[in-house]
Amino acid sequence: MKYMLLIYSDENAWTDDEQERCYKESVQLTQDLHASGKYLGASPLHSVATATSVRVRDGKRLVTDGPFAETREQLGGYFLIDAQDLDEAIAIAGRIPSVYKGTVEIRPIVELTGLPAD
Repeated sequence: MKYMLLIYSDENAWTDDEQERCYKESVQLTQDLHASGKYLGASPLHSVATATSVRVRDGKRLVTDGPFAETREQLGGYFLIDAQDLDEAIAIAGRIPSVYKGTVEIRPIVELTGLPAD
């Protein structure tokens, strides 16, 4: 089953050195997951200050700077994995370095037919 692991943390809680170490550890985790056939994708996101939100209300498109909701933690990146079950996805989420400063949300992927193949 495919799972999206969404990484949330306060982006201001990281020093530059901690962020760099987190990236290196995350790259190593992707290599480990790839070697075991579990890796489907991963990437950090740029700062929430670069975000743009789009909504359509009453037929009109509304575009605003920044995230849609004010929160203490921001979506900072993701891992897309192929795990046997939720227990394995939880184990993998526990290896993501950001889990020590934030939260990793695990969401199963709805697999739709008719989507373009890779």
